[in-house]
Amino acid sequence: MNAGLALDERREAAPKLWRPKRVLVTPAALEWDHGRAIVERAATLGSEIVELKSNRLIGLGGDNERQSYVNAKTTLAVVVAPPSKLRLQPIPPSADWRVDLAEGCPAHCQYCYLAGSLSGPPVTRVYANLSEILGSLADYAGKGAVTSRSVDRTHEGTTFEASCYTDPLGIEHLTGSLAETIAHFGSWQAPVQLRFTTKYDAIPPLLGIAHERHTRIRFSVNAKPAARFEGGTASVAARLNAMRLAALAGYRIGLTIAPIMPIDNWRVAYAALLEDAAAATRDVSDLDLTVELITHRFTPGSKTVLNGWYPGSDLDMDEPTRARKTTKFNSIKYVYTSDIMKEMRGFFEGAIRDYLPTARILYWT
Repeated sequence: MNAGLALDERREAAPKLWRPKRVLVTPAALEWDHGRAIVERAATLGSEIVELKSNRLIGLGGDNERQSYVNAKTTLAVVVAPPSKLRLQPIPPSADWRVDLAEGCPAHCQYCYLAGSLSGPPVTRVYANLSEILGSLADYAGKGAVTSRSVDRTHEGTTFEASCYTDPLGIEHLTGSLAETIAHFGSWQAPVQLRFTTKYDAIPPLLGIAHERHTRIRFSVNAKPAARFEGGTASVAARLNAMRLAALAGYRIGLTIAPIMPIDNWRVAYAALLEDAAAATRDVSDLDLTVELITHRFTPGSKTVLNGWYPGSDLDMDEPTRARKTTKFNSIKYVYTSDIMKEMRGFFEGAIRDYLPTARILYWT
């Protein structure tokens, strides 16, 4: 480890790690070495271990919707990924394929995009059959319709997104799944790339892995006034420092700026964010930095769920001020109006050229 890396590690306080109050483990999960290792790590942290008598999760409900939410958010479930998880699905515009190491997240983001997407209480499920999941990936190499067919992104190879339904770094100290997956991609002799996004900063255990630049770690960040909606996550400053550490360790890195919102003085706030990102990467050699730009949106279903989870939130979800869109699945979502979207997109494309001139913008949505 070089001197610059050590200096940066001293600059930030040690990452705060999530400790679930209880861990539910199914009999099937205990049949896997990886599942037993997860349970052992959780027990070491002081979590209550509950061995279920069947493979069905029980005991997640509460007296009301809020209590059910609290029960679920303080619970880790160790389960076996069903066969459907081994049949990968495309995940545009991020990557060719979605690979799920877990489902659910310990954070408390008031705009949570998982709300309405996953059924039942928002418990974090982690998969014990990791070796089976990793063993299924080879069939998808060289296939896909995003990076595999894009003129601008074909050099990334076949891409696998590991953070569609979870934040894998936020639970890595419990699972160890991310380290094993990064090592798997590092030893994979093919044009492939693992991708994941995180709002956490517990990056040190990943820095020594032989990743061979087959992993891109993206850090989800937002302007300071908008980051207040992200409860239970690392500070944006800590995430940017973690991004720097990852880049110094040779990882390909990325910024996922999301969800972009036209908050008061948004140009000033987002310019400050980009300036901080530039400072974090300024002296990194061989920097490979991408930017993904995602605006805030919601569905009628997600709004109902989020209002139940976070009563009293002042997150703007006012339908009359939004544009109503119909998705390809004939569902409804609310996005910003075209004039606001055009104005914000123009700002970000110009500001990124100014502050992060070597970065590649992958998409705006």
